[in-house]
Amino acid sequence: MDITEVPTDQSSKGKKKKNKKSVKAKTKAENMEVEKQSSAVEKKPEPAATFPPTFSVSEIKNKQRRHLMFMKFKQEKRKQKLQLRKKRRKEREALGDKAPPKEVPKTIENQRVFDETTVDPEDEEVAFDEGTDEFSAYFNGLTNPKVLITTSDRPRGRTMKFCEQLATVIPNAHVYYRRGLALKRIIPQCVARNFTYMMVINEDRQVPNGLVLCHLPDGPTAHFKVSSVRLRKEMKRRGKEPTEHYPEVILNNFSTRLGHSIGRLFAALFPQNPQFVGRQVATFHNQRDFVFFRFHRYIFKNEKKVGIQELGPRFTLKLRSLQKGTFDSKYGEYEWVLKRHEMDACRRKFQL
Repeated sequence: MDITEVPTDQSSKGKKKKNKKSVKAKTKAENMEVEKQSSAVEKKPEPAATFPPTFSVSEIKNKQRRHLMFMKFKQEKRKQKLQLRKKRRKEREALGDKAPPKEVPKTIENQRVFDETTVDPEDEEVAFDEGTDEFSAYFNGLTNPKVLITTSDRPRGRTMKFCEQLATVIPNAHVYYRRGLALKRIIPQCVARNFTYMMVINEDRQVPNGLVLCHLPDGPTAHFKVSSVRLRKEMKRRGKEPTEHYPEVILNNFSTRLGHSIGRLFAALFPQNPQFVGRQVATFHNQRDFVFFRFHRYIFKNEKKVGIQELGPRFTLKLRSLQKGTFDSKYGEYEWVLKRHEMDACRRKFQL
């Protein structure tokens, strides 16, 4: 049997080998890519647990339902506060003298920004200023206060009642109608009649809204905004009409140089020798640059307990400007002027 040898083409063998090599390279590359992807998946951080969005009462569109939910929320808060208080009280009772001191609540007043002009009563410069300023004659006992109270042109009934009630609060005060006279013409007449103060009550829409307080004869002159005026008839549980006794004067929280001068301006309205028999007190309380005026009578219930009874009127003052000398709106020199956008920018900084 004859065997014939079939010749094989070497080029076809080389192609087959090349194809096998390329397939192996492709599989290796694919394996590498799969390993890279798996490693990248392993390195990726697991997604954080997603919580539902927080619920707010403002999202409720029904007004009545929203109000009910808000009231419930407030009641829950009150209950939590009461529980905390009871818990702390029990802890204090258990610890006794070893109990920690009470926490002082944060308020705008105790977080107040320090003012460089804060008055130190022992400062020699302050004492010198007090001895040489416009009120030195009053505080040295050389003059007695005499106040003229007038209004803007054509005052309404409410403004006139307010002036009459102020005259019962400030001793030796006299109410005069304006009669269209300019203040520059009234001031010389006041000085000639030995008045030490001129008080002008301005009104807007039949409501008192401004007060000009001018110390005579040399000034200064302060302009205040008046708000929250309540006459005696509008007050609940008011006492009887005030008597003619000289009241005591209380000035609170006038700590800066400006506040100190405003406090002396208020103090010089009243005589220095209060008559304690009348048991009447006039209070000027400064809080966040608002001056609250109250007029009380204190009542002795027994040897240990004392009550107070408000007589009225009550009102709130906000200082607008302080001018040197007597009233002169055109050529007067202003010592201090309120600039709202600059001075009221920080809620914790006060001027008085």
